[in-house]
Amino acid sequence: MTERVTIRMSDGVADVRMNRPEKLNALDPEMFRALVEAGKALSEDAALRAVVLSGEGRAFCAGLDFQSFQALADTQKQGSAGDLFHRTPDSPANNAQLPAYIWTTLPVPVIAAVHGVAFGGGLQIAMGADIRFIAPDARMSVMEIKWGLVPDMSGTQTMRHLLPLDVLKELTFTGRIVSGVEAKELGLATHVSETPRESAMELAREIASKSPDAIRASKRLLNEAVLKSVEEGLRLEEALQKTLIGKPNQVEAVMANLEKRAPAFKDPQ
Repeated sequence: MTERVTIRMSDGVADVRMNRPEKLNALDPEMFRALVEAGKALSEDAALRAVVLSGEGRAFCAGLDFQSFQALADTQKQGSAGDLFHRTPDSPANNAQLPAYIWTTLPVPVIAAVHGVAFGGGLQIAMGADIRFIAPDARMSVMEIKWGLVPDMSGTQTMRHLLPLDVLKELTFTGRIVSGVEAKELGLATHVSETPRESAMELAREIASKSPDAIRASKRLLNEAVLKSVEEGLRLEEALQKTLIGKPNQVEAVMANLEKRAPAFKDPQ
């Protein structure tokens, strides 16, 4: 079987690609597992600076493989303990949610590069990224309503911070397809690019040139800020800043700027 997800590392940037091009990278059990395994492996890599997440072939991800969905539904009817709704104590996400949710938990920025289609689960995987580049002719849809379902791969928890509630409701209730240009206007995408993967890699390399301690602290701070009270957010800001000030990578950032040279950062401890 072809490796469902490939990872290529270069100078701290992980080029992660869903690799089922003949099926538009549709999600089957193997793809679910491969995405989670990739996320877990990357989260433990101290040399990691940024991730670019994309799909091989003609699309980012066409969503759930319907035949696989039918097989999984039949398995659930038989009472299998390994079903989509199982979750482990170490994660709030269940097996269906984790392939998309895991990218929010990575300590470094994740940049999605979307082309072709990102439907249903594919859209929710893209929403798990911190930043999204999308091709102008790409198509996105919260498509679960077509099958009589609700979004169930963590998209409701990521999109609620990106879109006004009325817009999110409309997209969820109708399942309508939006172009890359409209996706940017609505807030589903950060940038429109004719070459989303190349644009994402360029930004990832820029992020990789910054202090890895500050980048990781920034992602944690901004992810948690939307879930905390003002006081809690201010205290977290203070606490994280204290972990950075005077440490080797922070000192190196200052010296590199003063000496007008490229910084030489160390991997986070």
